[in-house]
Amino acid sequence: MRIPGRPQVEMERDRHGICHVRAAALEDLFYGLGYCHALDRSLQLQLMRILGQGRASELLDGSDAALAIDIFFRRMAWIRGVSEEAARLQPGYRAVCEAYCQGINARLLRKRPWELRMLGVRPEAWTVEDCLLLARMTGYLTLAQSQAEIERLLVELVQAGVGDAALEELFPGLLGGLDRALLQKVQLGERIVPEAVRWHPALSASMASNNWVVAGSRTASGKPMLANDPHLEINRVPNVWYEVSLESPQRYLCGASMPGLPGVIVGRNAELAWGATYTFMDAIDSWVEECRDGKFRRADSWEPFEERTEVIRRKGRPDHTVTFYENLHGVLDGDPRQAGFYLATRWASAEGGARSLEATQKLWETDSVEQGREVLGQIETSWNWVLADREGNIGYQMSGRLPLRREGVSGLVALPGWEPANDWQGFARPDQLPRCLNPEAGYFVTANNDLNRWGEVPAINVPMGDYRARRIEACLEAAGPMQAAEHKAIQLDVYSLQAQQFLELLRPLLPDTPQGKLLAGWDCSYGLESEGAFLFECFYRRLFGLVFGEQGLGAEVAAHLLGETGIPVDFYANFDRVLLAESSAWFGELRREDLFRQAAAEALQVEPRRWGDGQRLTLSHIVLGGKLPRWLGFDRGPIELAGGRATPRQGQIYRSAGRATSFAGSLRMVCDLAEDGLTSSLAGGPSDRRFSRWYCSELAAWQEGSYKRVEPRGE
Repeated sequence: MRIPGRPQVEMERDRHGICHVRAAALEDLFYGLGYCHALDRSLQLQLMRILGQGRASELLDGSDAALAIDIFFRRMAWIRGVSEEAARLQPGYRAVCEAYCQGINARLLRKRPWELRMLGVRPEAWTVEDCLLLARMTGYLTLAQSQAEIERLLVELVQAGVGDAALEELFPGLLGGLDRALLQKVQLGERIVPEAVRWHPALSASMASNNWVVAGSRTASGKPMLANDPHLEINRVPNVWYEVSLESPQRYLCGASMPGLPGVIVGRNAELAWGATYTFMDAIDSWVEECRDGKFRRADSWEPFEERTEVIRRKGRPDHTVTFYENLHGVLDGDPRQAGFYLATRWASAEGGARSLEATQKLWETDSVEQGREVLGQIETSWNWVLADREGNIGYQMSGRLPLRREGVSGLVALPGWEPANDWQGFARPDQLPRCLNPEAGYFVTANNDLNRWGEVPAINVPMGDYRARRIEACLEAAGPMQAAEHKAIQLDVYSLQAQQFLELLRPLLPDTPQGKLLAGWDCSYGLESEGAFLFECFYRRLFGLVFGEQGLGAEVAAHLLGETGIPVDFYANFDRVLLAESSAWFGELRREDLFRQAAAEALQVEPRRWGDGQRLTLSHIVLGGKLPRWLGFDRGPIELAGGRATPRQGQIYRSAGRATSFAGSLRMVCDLAEDGLTSSLAGGPSDRRFSRWYCSELAAWQEGSYKRVEPRGE
């Protein structure tokens, strides 16, 4: 079909519902990309913008829950300065972004999603500023926010009386600049552990994604291969990813895009392939501000905050007015008119966006790994990029605005804001960040793990554990000349090195019961039928409760961290460091063997169940989820997720901020540079239209571990 508004642009779907856009000029191709995004994901586009603008209460729902969401987005203020940032786009790239927006509007303003008509929402024209807003949101709402959470948790641990030795075990070598007396004075407006969950009174005296790239020397084709499976929240419809192929007579660009962003985020062109995982770069810091009379102390003087007052309109309710107080260290968590000490928090990537949009366009004509590292290194948000080209090169580049700090501090500890030496001292250059070209091993793996050794400046202070990375590396080492099937098998692998490490200590201590024998013989795999996985998780949660609850923070606090936050999900390596230690300040008077034996005896009194029985997840419609009868088909599932926290195939279901969420391989992709196109599997489908044949059309195949071909269709 010819796309309305630009007859020189053609679009057709392949048998999987993926849109293939054909045109001679780059502006026309991106116009087509915008049209396809609005054609298939118009509801997703509109909702993301409404949320980013902090207008959910005004346009969707006047409830208190919607108001809390709006306050969060207004606090982050990602919409601020987008016009100035758009003006920084170089003219050629600006023209392509504008063409993309014109494509969205050609469809969006012609046909409004009926869900929005039902809510009384009229679509507004999509702009380059909206693209920049979404670029900022995407960089934060993946895992960047978890860094802020762990820094705030550290303050709570200090205020709970956790001792220096115990803190050092959780955060070894990262506590430079820690001033316990100062952090005790901080008044927290927002808490990881709410006031309703009491800290243990006895303590007043003491406290997901994989990608890899393989050189041609290790592949059957003799050319490099690349694999990527971003682990994101999948318990919603539609999937965050939108697959597409952009094709001109000379070139092509295919892979996964995100509606609202003009580009292909992970994928390939004819000569180069790239994949991304989130990196736990510490690009967020908090400072302690001493405040009084609406001012903050700066050296020996007192300076006024910048006040930002936001009026949030609410459907069917009175408007809500909220005032934020800001200084060079970000937004204050408190009211500076009330004398006291409060945290101010700043995210380094909140101001950018233009270079990121330019980089995604440059990938159209980037042909080599070396060029690709330079291009992707300009992206302002934090990602691990692996790359491969047809000439046989492989490489890695971290992106993101990394703050440079004074010597001796890691960025984890909130420092006095009144001392100028604690301010950020600029940002690292991309060539100072972790990166490599053609590693000696013949492969490179990232799995949210510590990659600081590849850079000139330390970028990561609290990474995820390296269990997944080590498992993938072991599989790559064991493989012969690799084909796509071997990469797919790794993406579907459910073996846990974490469980293996715990079981080596636990087996001699297990009770002589049917459950103990079953766990002793477990193969450390989190398959759906595995009863051993279920029993191990019972043991692990009980051990966590014993060590960090009854021996440490209190049972209620430990239960809250496990049951209602993502902290143990993101940072389990920090807790495992304690749990696996021979001795620890967290053990009290007990030995590790005593704790393991007690946890096993208490946890293994349950009747064994299939792992899949507790791994059921419903994919909910982004507007009507849970509000309509299941038989209408807006919600899908429940489905069962194989895998666990430390397996290459992630399958985590947990609660955070009062709702169920998940980590799983939202998209699986494998590229062989010996041929065009790629193979992929999507947890969902191309369309957010419930009555489209492409709504959740791939979900069954994704559950089965099946893949499809995505390749340019030619003339």
